[in-house]
Amino acid sequence: MTASAVPLHSATPRQHSLSPELRQAALLTALTLLGLLVGLAGEYLLHDRAVMWGGFLVAYLAGGIPAGREALHSLFTEKKLDVDLLMVLAALGAASIGQAADGAVLLFLFSLSNTLQDWAMGRTKNAIQALMDLNPAGATVRRAGPGGQNTEQWCALGDIRIGDILVVKPGERVAADARIVRGQTSVDESPITGESLPIDKQPGSELASGTVNLNGSVDAEVIRPAGESTLARLIGLMETAQTQKSRTEDLTERWESPYALTVLLGVPLVFAGLHFLGGLSAAQAWYRAMTFMVVASPCAVVISTPAVMLSAMAAAARGGVLFKSSAALDALSRVQTVAFDKTGTLTQARMTLSHLRADDEQAALALAAGLEAHSEHPIAQAVVKAAQERGISPVPVTDAQAVPGRGIEARLQDGRVAWAGNLRLAERQGAVPTPAQQAFLSELGQRGRSVVLVGVGADVLGVLGVADTLRPGMADALRELRAAGVAHPVMLTGDREEVAQSVAQEVGLTEYRAGLLPEDKLRIIGELPGPVAMVGDGVNDAPALARADLGVAVASGTDIAIESADVVLMKNDIGKLGGAVRLARDAQRTVRLNLTFAFGIILLVAPLAIAGKVPLPLGVVAHEGGTVFVVFMGLRLLTRRL
Repeated sequence: MTASAVPLHSATPRQHSLSPELRQAALLTALTLLGLLVGLAGEYLLHDRAVMWGGFLVAYLAGGIPAGREALHSLFTEKKLDVDLLMVLAALGAASIGQAADGAVLLFLFSLSNTLQDWAMGRTKNAIQALMDLNPAGATVRRAGPGGQNTEQWCALGDIRIGDILVVKPGERVAADARIVRGQTSVDESPITGESLPIDKQPGSELASGTVNLNGSVDAEVIRPAGESTLARLIGLMETAQTQKSRTEDLTERWESPYALTVLLGVPLVFAGLHFLGGLSAAQAWYRAMTFMVVASPCAVVISTPAVMLSAMAAAARGGVLFKSSAALDALSRVQTVAFDKTGTLTQARMTLSHLRADDEQAALALAAGLEAHSEHPIAQAVVKAAQERGISPVPVTDAQAVPGRGIEARLQDGRVAWAGNLRLAERQGAVPTPAQQAFLSELGQRGRSVVLVGVGADVLGVLGVADTLRPGMADALRELRAAGVAHPVMLTGDREEVAQSVAQEVGLTEYRAGLLPEDKLRIIGELPGPVAMVGDGVNDAPALARADLGVAVASGTDIAIESADVVLMKNDIGKLGGAVRLARDAQRTVRLNLTFAFGIILLVAPLAIAGKVPLPLGVVAHEGGTVFVVFMGLRLLTRRL
């Protein structure tokens, strides 16, 4: 397999089948909705009580049993009351006073919310599994046999030991951290460091597990077992980062139990007070207590957030921004710092010819293209493509031979040696750049460009600069992000300082960090002023994406980045992020308004229901009216455009 055939990146998210648990939850939610609709049809359209109660019974069983099971588990195992128990009792209370439809609606909304949560949380397991898939099953290892002779054998990953010699051929992934003892090559380290360019390796250089050998066969001595390799550490970082709870989750957990306990204690107190102290009959007291239960049941409260979040998520998806959960939308509304990876995020991870300096530029590019056509190196491919786009025919050459770590040499038709590569290759040919060429090389170095010199014999005919291409409109996208209220955009990259500085200047960033490993990005995410969103595309970004308050991935990135992120930019358009921030903050304002209204209805109507000033029909109107209002407030976000 050639280096170009190695599937380093995936253009679309990996498709995962639904788990049995999620399929069951979705089925129960669908049955709850079906039962609700049948019950309503029986009550209002067919006027058939058998159909009505049959439908509502299905809704109560499908929607109530899972919630009841969870409520009992929390009560007896965790010694905690939660909203699950309150929902079930509120639905049963509504049915006991002839309002089964109200209870069925409550159970459907709660079932839908739990199903969506289960779907969103499933990404944790998928993300870690996708990261593990980078490990090859094993490697070719050279070991001393019984007779002292070295033999090559295939070893499973877990059987590779420190001191073993890995035989790594072009196109293969490195199975364990190792140090080269023989051979030269170039290695794609982007899965680990984010470095956009292949890194030249020679004896003494270290190879990280999970990276890809590109164009030279090497022998490398294992220096760490597979369980302690770079990739294993990356998996560990992922597992740790994924356990971090969001502020929204912590707040919900703190609020849930006190509210449920307050309402549940309130119902018997209302009944006892009205019956024993107020002199009402048991039937009248029960009627008012159940009216209180229905009015106090948080139907409008429960749907306040989902109605808004689901509408905002649908509007965002229409604009090409996929939120994996409502918690992600909530987190984005609070973000003050956005950290960007460089390669594949701010840039397209595609090398292009950016500069060319020669007395005869067309002739220099034609010669460079003729030479580089015999190489699969990304820089070489950029030169060949530039010649094709300009309609320049490559100069024919023969006997092309790669010089590892330097470039490529070949012969022209007249027998002279032509070459294209770096300064070390020029020195090998005895070629010395002119003062003007030296100045141009310095300029390219300051801009972080990769340099290709092309020449014949001892003559340098031209100097080419190659760089990773910025995504279109990045400067405008960052300005839009600042206008949306994000105070601190920053770039985090594994690339060199010169490259990072050049990209930062081009897109208008004033803050960046260069030369970072995955653990460095993870540490810096914790140091930046929060809440922090991380935008990335590579394997090396996965721990930071999971650790940040919000992870954002571009759809052209790796499966692991997409699985780890909370938000995916489906059209690879960073410019949509500013609009998504505005939408998220509008959604958060709407949630606060809805919750204020919903709780206000409860606080106003519940005391009146206890006092008998609000009969059950009016209580139901207030209850359902509040629900309709918060739903309407949520649905209006469907009209938003990013």
